[in-house]
Amino acid sequence: MTDDWRRDRIGSALRGENPTVLRRLDAGFAVIGDVQFLPGYAVLLVDDPAVTRLSELPRPRRLAFLSDMERLGEAVERACGRLDPAFRRVNLEILGNTDPFLHAHVWPRYAWEPAESVGRPVWLYPPERWSDPRYALGPRHETLRAVLGEELDRLTGSAT
Repeated sequence: MTDDWRRDRIGSALRGENPTVLRRLDAGFAVIGDVQFLPGYAVLLVDDPAVTRLSELPRPRRLAFLSDMERLGEAVERACGRLDPAFRRVNLEILGNTDPFLHAHVWPRYAWEPAESVGRPVWLYPPERWSDPRYALGPRHETLRAVLGEELDRLTGSAT
């Protein structure tokens, strides 16, 4: 598979071609992050690529997106807690600084993180963490993907 889906993450999710999609939610797609230096990193993508900010959604869709973000956050919390006893918490962020579509980041945080990083935003991790191939999403993350999906299913009451 090529990386063409990366150029149109939402469109490829809508077409069923985005391999990072974990589940379709009410207002978007729960996806596993491209990098996994903090295992369990996930993103909520809005389901309309034309939407660039939360305030562009009508209030019911806005509330659905925020509800999806909360659901994905809890799923990451549950999954990471099951898989790593050093899991501490999740950070939820809607930033919109780089990608031109509405999305929310869900970052698990761990007790084993370096002391210089643990109390700071994830974005301040050294640049090599973002590009090091050993942290790239790959086949070794299949168990993590499965557990995240299971937790999303439990939270929506629709086990698959």
